[in-house]
This record gives sequence, C-alpha cells and structure tokens, in this order.
Amino acid sequence: MKYKNAADILPPVLLREIQYYIEGELLYIPKSDSKLEWGAVSGSKKFYSERNSRIRGLFYDGVPIEELAKNFGLSGSTIKKIIYQKK
Repeated sequence: MKYKNAADILPPVLLREIQYYIEGELLYIPKSDSKLEWGAVSGSKKFYSERNSRIRGLFYDGVPIEELAKNFGLSGSTIKKIIYQKK
C-alpha cells in the first residue's frame, strides 16, 4: 500500500493535533462504515438475490441443472454454486 503524506492532505490544525498523539510513524486510517454495500445503489444486489432464489426454487421443484443453465444463460457450475451456497 502506498502511503500519502498527511501534510499534503490534512488541514494544518488537524495535522498538528494528530502529531500530538503520533509523530513520524505510520498510521493506518480504516474506511468508514457508512459506505453502502455492493449493489445497494444500482439494485444489482437485489436483482441477483431474487434471481438466485428463483433458481433454487425451480431446482427444488425438480427442474434439472442443465435446463436452469440454459434458461438463465449461466453455466452448469454456476447454477450448482447458486444452489449449494451456504446462506
């Protein structure tokens, strides 16, 4: 991971405050938790979740993997991953 010089990024007041606690050492700043999950904004997460639920339902109703693969445009191995994935 490439580091960035805090003096180039932070306002001087904040930089002096951080230097009070840790000076001349590396400091890792984790990402905030406020970031949305993948697909939350675009709706992709919901789309794939619903599709995968349909695939599992059809499989348990007796539809063969080969037919599911053809109908959903996926490979047989992908269908198996969807069916057998742990929740």
